[in-house]
Amino acid sequence: MQVIPIPIEKEIDSSDDLAGLIASSTSFENNDILVVAQKIVSKQEDRTVDLSAVKPSLLAQGLASQYGKDPRITELILSESKRIVRLRDGIIIVETHDGLICANAGIDQSNVKGDRVTLLPQDPDGSAKSLRSKIFEKTQKHVAVVIADTFGRAFRMGQTNCAIGISGLNPILDYEGKHDIFGNVLRVTAIAVADELASAAELVMQKTLRCPAAIIRDYQFEAGDHPVSALIRQQDEDLFR
Repeated sequence: MQVIPIPIEKEIDSSDDLAGLIASSTSFENNDILVVAQKIVSKQEDRTVDLSAVKPSLLAQGLASQYGKDPRITELILSESKRIVRLRDGIIIVETHDGLICANAGIDQSNVKGDRVTLLPQDPDGSAKSLRSKIFEKTQKHVAVVIADTFGRAFRMGQTNCAIGISGLNPILDYEGKHDIFGNVLRVTAIAVADELASAAELVMQKTLRCPAAIIRDYQFEAGDHPVSALIRQQDEDLFR
């Protein structure tokens, strides 16, 4: 398996043809997996906000004061969230409107010019599907697409890239019913391959290299039309919500 970085020096904005920039920066083969950082997708979709234009509500001001947050960012977190899952030590863990569980609703100030922040794409699966279609139009190559963002994890230090939008692949490799090397039937093993692919890509993308995308080549994945919600554990099965 190869992980091939795709450097893009240009600062992405809403006027850019993102698929065109990616296609002109690399070459694709059929069955490649394109992993794209959420940040450039959000920038191209104009999902950035000037903080000077944000008017915090009384609730946002109260939470910000209590937890040492910027009240403008707190207001955006509330507006981008379905509910607050945890509040502690200045960390706000929420469930977004798409069902993702993450800190600060994925709102981020890094790698953004001026006093601005990026929000998550409104429809990450739709963004992945559109990008996949446009890559095919430009290259005539069938690829899968993963849109990745950086999340923390329960019980583990550090962050990893996770899939927040997908198109063209099954995000889970389910071993249930198969046999291990000793003939035992596997009952519950299901590998989150979309998250693992996103994490593998981050090793070459990193955060400071102007490399917002990568190709994963020669990985045998199951193609298909699956939503990223397949990766989200239902609340009634979640021991931590």
